Amino acid sequence: MNDWAPIAKEYDPLKAGSIDGTDEEPHDRAIWRAMLARYVPNKGVTGDPHLTLFVARLNLQTTEEKLKEVFSRYGDIRKIRLVRDLVTGFSKGYAFIEYKEERALLKAHRDANRLVIDQHEIFVDFELERTLKGWIPRRLGGGFGGKKESGQLRFGGRDRPFRKPINLPNMKNDFYGEGSAEKRNWSREGTRDWRTRDRDHERSRDKRWPERDRSWAWGESERERDSKEERSRGRERKDRDR
Repeated sequence: MNDWAPIAKEYDPLKAGSIDGTDEEPHDRAIWRAMLARYVPNKGVTGDPHLTLFVARLNLQTTEEKLKEVFSRYGDIRKIRLVRDLVTGFSKGYAFIEYKEERALLKAHRDANRLVIDQHEIFVDFELERTLKGWIPRRLGGGFGGKKESGQLRFGGRDRPFRKPINLPNMKNDFYGEGSAEKRNWSREGTRDWRTRDRDHERSRDKRWPERDRSWAWGESERERDSKEERSRGRERKDRDR
């Protein structure tokens, strides 16, 4: 518990799939896929990863010019890379922004998260692909965050940090004879009391049964008597009509 942290220092797909990082077995197929994956970061990506921000959940209509206008408030920008589809050229909804100074990077990381751009609340984090050891992307069953509806939740990142594990103390159950002799004697006496109490309850219930039977019989005779009276009244009415 001393080395526990809400943010993962090294990516482990099995721990990322657990809300507190204590799972021992994968609970979905995506975790199996991430554990078996051998991912190598894209060597074609240039720039300093320790000065780069990851910006996600963008409006598909948001452009590089809009991102530069918003994120240049925090410092000088060296490069903006808005990820687009290779075939259609449309935005995929996330981008990478490289700053010239670490101070600007930290300020943008602190203040720009959950900022609204083009009616979309964005998510901002450090680039993890080249900085976090063992990183597995979302498409291979890894990543962080995720929507509950998809069922592929991943913990240990800024969006969904780990929750502190709950360690319950080992408590002995004295009812089944564990613990000291005094407690065991007390538990046995208690069980005898419960048995006598149940026995008395059964006896009182047996005494009440004849009374209930009489009451039910009386109720049935009353109903029969009422039905007979109604029949006789109906016959008298028919005779009068004749």
